[in-house]
Amino acid sequence: MSKITSNQEEKNLPGTTQAGVYPASGAGNGYAADGFNTNQPEYGDKSHDGIQHENTLHRGLKPRHVSLIAIGGVIGTGLFIGSGTALANGGPLGLWLGFSFVGILVFFMMLGLGEMAAYLPITGGQLAFSGRFFDPALGFAMTWSTTIHWALTCASEMSAVAVLVNYWIEPTRINNAVWIAICYVVIVALNLTTSGVYGETEFIFSSIKVLTIIGLIILGIAIDCGAGPTGHYLGFHYWKDPGALAQYEDIPGATGRFLGWWAVMTQAAFSYGGVEFFGITAAESANPRFAIPRAMKQIYFRIGIFYILGTFILGLIVPFDNDRLGTASNAAASPWVIAIQLSGIKALPHIINACLITSAWSAGNADLYIASRSLYNMAHKGLVPKIFLKTHRWGCPWVAVLTMATIPLLAFMTVSTGAAEVFGWFVNLVAVMGLLEWSGITLAYIGFRRAMKAQGFDRSTLPYRHPFALFGAWFSLFSFAVVIIFFSAWTVFRDTANFDRATFITNYIPVVFFLALYFGYKIYRRTKIIHPMDVDLITNVAEIEATIVERPPAHGIKGRLQAALF
Repeated sequence: MSKITSNQEEKNLPGTTQAGVYPASGAGNGYAADGFNTNQPEYGDKSHDGIQHENTLHRGLKPRHVSLIAIGGVIGTGLFIGSGTALANGGPLGLWLGFSFVGILVFFMMLGLGEMAAYLPITGGQLAFSGRFFDPALGFAMTWSTTIHWALTCASEMSAVAVLVNYWIEPTRINNAVWIAICYVVIVALNLTTSGVYGETEFIFSSIKVLTIIGLIILGIAIDCGAGPTGHYLGFHYWKDPGALAQYEDIPGATGRFLGWWAVMTQAAFSYGGVEFFGITAAESANPRFAIPRAMKQIYFRIGIFYILGTFILGLIVPFDNDRLGTASNAAASPWVIAIQLSGIKALPHIINACLITSAWSAGNADLYIASRSLYNMAHKGLVPKIFLKTHRWGCPWVAVLTMATIPLLAFMTVSTGAAEVFGWFVNLVAVMGLLEWSGITLAYIGFRRAMKAQGFDRSTLPYRHPFALFGAWFSLFSFAVVIIFFSAWTVFRDTANFDRATFITNYIPVVFFLALYFGYKIYRRTKIIHPMDVDLITNVAEIEATIVERPPAHGIKGRLQAALF
């Protein structure tokens, strides 16, 4: 019997399918009310004999893995390097306000995802929630979009590794294809191992990223206070000269300052990409009812410290009119490196560059992981051939990994200068795809809450909940879909005589693609937005709770340390 109580509790029987609980078209034909094929083994589940069977993913991620993935997953080259362009566009105040506003939106979105993932850590995470709680067509569009999105993002991160190496070795000496190939082999090899090895690797990578950004923040405070070799006390000097807000593209007055802040906000949304990773990793967590709530509590730390405080400190130590900001895609253009060099510190930029390489490498590793699990999820739902369900004896979906590993080979396009520009268009595509996926997560949570209210479920029994989650979902949905995505390519309308068709297409074609997937599946399968009383809140709950292991209370320093790390 589930610990989650409702007025339909008598229906909560182990192994019950949605077709057996709620009246739905396709009942008895292997399809749940979401229209997906359910004649596949559940994601990460064991049969009632307690044995992990073939073609299932193993729960090899420990709570400390999930926590570090949650903390460090969002940290990437966008924060370390891309923030330089944002600072140049908006000035220190515009940078801080833009990242703070988007951080609030991301925080609200994550509240709903954390609630759903802790309650029901199943196949595909948010990809399954969107089809199960809101509309099967949304789940279909989300799954395909996410799969393509993260495979392409993996390619861009591998390219970033090569460019970062160029800080030391010019491509004229050693071709960038060499660094891309090395990065590719390591990423694919790690993704073909067990989830435990992947988790351990990400634990190490994420630890490096977390220590790097914390170290940079502390260093930034020291530089601002005059602790560098030059001994210059900065304080808020750069907020006065050259100023707190930049005039975007020299547009005069309040209009230029507003557009500068707006440019920061849209770019900040791209920098937060990947924050939703742990929603999918929940299904491979050894104890999701413990790991997910703990990871969610660290969202405050992650967004508040790394982004909001980090960008505030950054605006204190680098003038927004520095001619190196936003001029390159390597460590030389990183605002942190610029600040270190302006303060007169030697050698440290090289250490920072090495940390940035591990950051990009880690991001590519996580990108391929998410893309392969998305493909596995599609096979699980009957959307692609069953061959992608194949796993090796340690629970890795090797066919899905090798298939998705073909897309990151596009990184080799950046070896050519002309192709690098074309590949930049792909970066725009996947950035907007990420915003669309965030919008889908908020819709899934809205459907989840409607269903819980209609079916009389007691939210106080949920493993994780937050009083602002529903308001946050609506607010984030409006901001992501209506505000940021709609105006993502506003710059092309400033000069209609020289209309930038490439920027316009790469910013808006993901929206057309997503809507085509959604309405195409809806028309083909004749799906509807699921009625709150027909939403399945029960299937898999009993099986998940049967695998939960109660953690003994921690006593003493050793016990508390083990509880925190393991």
